[in-house]
Amino acid sequence: MSTAINTLVPHDLTDEQKSQADQHHRFFQNAFGGLEPEMDNTDDLPDFVFPKLGEMGYLGATVAEEYGGANLDFLSACLLGEELARVSPAIALSYLAHDNLCVNNIYRNANEEQRTKYLPGLCDGSKVGALGLTEPGAGSDALGSMSTTARRDGDYYYLNGSKIYITNGPIADYLLVYAKTDKSRGPHGISAFIIEKDFPGFKVAQKLNKMGFRGSPTGELVFEDCKVPVANRVGEENTGVKVVMSGLDLERASVAFICIGIARRALELSIEYARIRQQFQRPIASFQMIQQKLADMYTEIEAARSLVYRTAAMCEGLEEGAGGRGDIHTITAASIYQAAKCCSFVLDEAVQIHGGSGYMRDTEINRLYRTGKVLEVGAGTQEVRKIIIAEGLLTG
Repeated sequence: MSTAINTLVPHDLTDEQKSQADQHHRFFQNAFGGLEPEMDNTDDLPDFVFPKLGEMGYLGATVAEEYGGANLDFLSACLLGEELARVSPAIALSYLAHDNLCVNNIYRNANEEQRTKYLPGLCDGSKVGALGLTEPGAGSDALGSMSTTARRDGDYYYLNGSKIYITNGPIADYLLVYAKTDKSRGPHGISAFIIEKDFPGFKVAQKLNKMGFRGSPTGELVFEDCKVPVANRVGEENTGVKVVMSGLDLERASVAFICIGIARRALELSIEYARIRQQFQRPIASFQMIQQKLADMYTEIEAARSLVYRTAAMCEGLEEGAGGRGDIHTITAASIYQAAKCCSFVLDEAVQIHGGSGYMRDTEINRLYRTGKVLEVGAGTQEVRKIIIAEGLLTG
């Protein structure tokens, strides 16, 4: 579709979608519940996670069945991320980087040969995907300040540069990487490439030590005359900006669901704690101040969910190159802005309700709290998101 608003703009889920979400949650709880404490300590993702997701048909959510995907609509795919985030934010983040940033972008933009070669392994979980965009010194201005280059010589490109803060970078088998093929054209001189981890000249420079989302490995990638076949270029040369902008809108819509999943779990834990924690010979849930906090948390979540679900419906059927402008660009920025703001508010109140125990590193609410800040930074900072919203209003 174009940037016009989709006719399907639900503010709630159908009974069937609710039932599916419940099934997702039960599976994720059975398969991954209890992994977070060890993942938080080691910052390692268990090897069985992606094969398990693939086995149950949760990878390649938006990909056609002929490539091994589940062929779900965009909202249903996002609901997977929300329910996974309620159980394991770290696994949800790695899932998002794999399925949305890498797999969905390849599916939407790659040619038939590339789809046939790379999608089946990514969909069955035998291969892990990542996206390489952000560079040292180029965060919010990721396109304009990009310094990684790709020089063509015959049937190969040679990439030189580095990428940083790459989710799944240390474990990825396939990476969708952006590099400048014509520096004189700025953002319009960028091309996209599928990189295999064994390509000569590619290496993981380091695994980064994060505050939150530990267990979802993040790394710095280096390209030193990395030899990439021309056949691995996605789209025409110098058209990568279309892939980037369209993908960023979908990424923002997807990350918003991760925010909602984390906030919902924080509220669940807060309600449970308020019921069992005794002060002055009665549960703290009986105190009006705690009740007010719970009410505020619930209201913020439900308001954000309404916008997030509507936005996902608008993203359905987004055509190649249709992102990065118009209504969809504005509302995806608004969606992730509101969802991240909601998540931070809920997490802050949740720690306050938990008191001293919420400050202890080995508690679940503390782990959730440490995930919150990056949701206001990744996929564009809150400040950048507001700029996008304002530009959409002033130029619309």
